Amino acid sequence: MADHAGVADEQVDLDRRKFLTRATVATGAVGAAFAAVPFIESWFPSERARAQGAPAEMDLSKLDAGQMAITIWRKQPIYVVRRTPDMVTRIAGHDADLKDPNSESSVQPEYAKNPDRSRSAEFLVLVGVCTHLGCLPKQRFSQGELYPSWPGGFFCPCHGSRFDLAGRVFNGSPASINLRVPPYYYPKPTTLVIGADEKGSA
Repeated sequence: MADHAGVADEQVDLDRRKFLTRATVATGAVGAAFAAVPFIESWFPSERARAQGAPAEMDLSKLDAGQMAITIWRKQPIYVVRRTPDMVTRIAGHDADLKDPNSESSVQPEYAKNPDRSRSAEFLVLVGVCTHLGCLPKQRFSQGELYPSWPGGFFCPCHGSRFDLAGRVFNGSPASINLRVPPYYYPKPTTLVIGADEKGSA
């Protein structure tokens, strides 16, 4: 009888060891899975990288002359204006009325540091955020729309900053610098990529 009881005790001990072994292995597997989560997450873009945003692409063939389209890049509105020859002509002739006519204190890539502030006279690409306090300037492209000598451009309704058809700020505006020009390029004549200077660069 005693021998039978001893065998039963050994069986209980064996079953208990198997249970504990399985529990330990399972706990270890769960722990390993949780430990792996930060490494798996690191394979995906960080929140900061997602916030910075990838380059944005726009089809320019659908934008009529004299019109403006708005797209988003890095959570900012990007104004793209297809200027008419008349609009390009109206960029000149009022440098004396501007705070930074040569864009020396303003933000733009080197290829946009010219009177048109663009790679080509036809298309103007701007960050559509007023450089005063971050409001969104409105398009006022018609000559004389704001006052008789107004050459056309942008007007910020928040505090009255005025910018010409190249995004240059007028004297008397609260904004101190011109509207910013983001990096951009044309992979094809009718395609605009905002957020990179050329393919493969940012």
